[in-house]
Amino acid sequence: MTSFSQYPEPDRTLVHLSDTHFLADHGPLFGQVDTDRGLRRALDRLRAELGRADLIVITGDVADRGEPDAYERVAEIVEPAAADLGAELLWVMGNHDERRPFSSRLWDAATDEALDRTLMIGGLRVIALDSTVPGYHHGELTDDQLGRLADTLAEPAPHGTILALHHPPLPTRVKLMGLVELRAADRLAEVITGTDVRAILAGHLHYSTFGTFAGIPVSVAAASCYTIDPLPGERRFDGIDRNHAFSLVDVFADRIVHSVVPIDSAEPVSAYSAEYLAELAAMTPAERDEAFSRKTP
Repeated sequence: MTSFSQYPEPDRTLVHLSDTHFLADHGPLFGQVDTDRGLRRALDRLRAELGRADLIVITGDVADRGEPDAYERVAEIVEPAAADLGAELLWVMGNHDERRPFSSRLWDAATDEALDRTLMIGGLRVIALDSTVPGYHHGELTDDQLGRLADTLAEPAPHGTILALHHPPLPTRVKLMGLVELRAADRLAEVITGTDVRAILAGHLHYSTFGTFAGIPVSVAAASCYTIDPLPGERRFDGIDRNHAFSLVDVFADRIVHSVVPIDSAEPVSAYSAEYLAELAAMTPAERDEAFSRKTP
């Protein structure tokens, strides 16, 4: 298809999902939320409308209670979709996850150690950091993890580095979440400042939000199970079964673009047909300006 833009196609496209929160035996979350539905719908949209991707990264809370059956069911849903998209998979630990059953099924090697991993997608380096603290819901990175990260980042990757961790190094409007945020985040900032880290992907908050940390863009993906209203009132905490979303991360040579994608598509109130788009594609740039860009009376 003829490009309508001054920008090239992205070099890499990553799918960023988060917080699936599966329970064993297909149990409904909070007794009413069908966690399978949101994840399946997201993957169905990707198959039908994206077609291919380089990586699917899931930034934690894969299971709500760390149950082996929950990990098995998530994997049985995600792995075939990744194969259909031609994408590699990167699973990141979240505070609701438990390291041994998580690693046993998703990393094929049971361990109780911190689950950090480095993956190369061509020249793009993606690093998963395990920000969980066993037995607690807040996040923190150990001295050993930060030391290993510094050693890895000492040598730049050809196309730079993306970090993925569950707890975002950002403040949140949901005040209660401050109790379970990433603690001592300044220590991470010291390690990544001046390195080739181009973006940070996170989850945990259950709503889409963006910011910068150590001068680096941070993108937080909403959840596929339930979301949190970021403006429910100063002293309230409302989880809602709507506004489910994931993110697409398009990596270019000189920039990274994050797009929030609703899991449920909606009926259009206006649309341009495929035939009209084909007509535009056949035009010269000047003809397109007259046919599309020029304002009509």
